[in-house]
Amino acid sequence: MNSIHGHEVMERIMAADRPMSRTEILDDIRETYGADARFHTCSAEGMTATELIDFISARSKLVGPEDAMTINRDEVCDH
Repeated sequence: MNSIHGHEVMERIMAADRPMSRTEILDDIRETYGADARFHTCSAEGMTATELIDFISARSKLVGPEDAMTINRDEVCDH
């Protein structure tokens, strides 16, 4: 199974150019990559969509209330 880098997901959220609810983000991830997709970042791997969202939220990369989340561009590494 291929693993998708979390940067791809963060780029999709940024491309929306508007706040998104947690549910919208998860629905978009599942629609785009499939319900069984797995994700990795620079420091973690094998995450589900929900685990990825929790992971980037805990690192202040995804911020805001659950009904209006955005990417904190200052916290996203660019490699």
